[in-house]
Amino acid sequence: MKFFVSTGEISGDLHLSYLVKEIFKESNQSVFYGVAGEHCKNVGVNITQDIKELAVMGFTQAVMKYRFLKKKAYEYLDFIEINKIEKVILVDYGGFNLKFLELLKEKMPQIEVYYYIPPKLWVWGEKRIKSLKLADHIMVIFPWEVEFYKSHGVKSVYFGNPFIEKYKVIKNRGDDILLLPGSRKQEIKKLLPIMLEVVEKRKDEKFLLKLASENHLNWIEADLGKYNNLRVQSEITLIDAIKRSKIALAASGTVILELALMGIPGIVLYKTNLINEFIARYILKLGFVSLPNLTLNEEVYPELLQRECNSVKISDEINRILKDRNGINFKIEKIRKKLSGDEIIKSYAQYILRGSKVSHEQN
Repeated sequence: MKFFVSTGEISGDLHLSYLVKEIFKESNQSVFYGVAGEHCKNVGVNITQDIKELAVMGFTQAVMKYRFLKKKAYEYLDFIEINKIEKVILVDYGGFNLKFLELLKEKMPQIEVYYYIPPKLWVWGEKRIKSLKLADHIMVIFPWEVEFYKSHGVKSVYFGNPFIEKYKVIKNRGDDILLLPGSRKQEIKKLLPIMLEVVEKRKDEKFLLKLASENHLNWIEADLGKYNNLRVQSEITLIDAIKRSKIALAASGTVILELALMGIPGIVLYKTNLINEFIARYILKLGFVSLPNLTLNEEVYPELLQRECNSVKISDEINRILKDRNGINFKIEKIRKKLSGDEIIKSYAQYILRGSKVSHEQN
């Protein structure tokens, strides 16, 4: 069976790689092509477009890349038709994938489309559900999504969160404060200077800065060598970094969920430009932005966004968390329990392989 896959960011690439690997176990005759990254390449996906070229952050940057992405969408459609692709798997990346889904169903309605990890429409606008409904199957990885989509007349399947099977709770940890400024240039440039102010303020603490790549050092203007209480690592894994740390300061994103599943408390940081802030605050009407907080519908991980994302607020929250470790740990355990399931990734893989035979009534 021939599959075409489409994702656009590292987190989606990671989740897709888990799924592809499991599908290969169930059906070694499967062949995968498409838009993905290193994680998927390593498990056997034939990459037709590397996601490094697609990186987009925020609304203004997305507008700038509109023509480029539109051209790519038509190239993918031609590839699917020429190579007689049987099934398409879309993963997150709603800004592109929802429009691609519309074009795909208009040109080749017979192709079975699976939307795995649909975009956060409760954040980005419910009007886009009309486009999402075009997918033959919608597979979600958070329990509240089932009811959300059901309330809009959309059926979805949920087996649990795949990260549950990939991340174990790390109980024995060190005393560092872990700094995770993100993997995008814009994130690092906006968040790292604020993090370094915290490093400067708390000279009695040890800090560990984990960069996604050594190349990201080129984006940093500050002299990191002047901070005696700071270590910089790029090769270290997230798991090893957490083993050395007692708390984390992290850019908003999937990494916050990873922190929760490994049992470490942290603070969510987000800072963007004025245009994006206006859209987020007055059009999207954001509540919680981090997945752990959405899971319990309460603030387990303090969210310091925009003006609140400053060294004074961050330092205050560090002190508060460290004084209430038992209370925070109890809530973090609840997050993990709520996202658990049995043979989660295998269940999603089998669902895809069964295809049109499965009922949309499964929830």
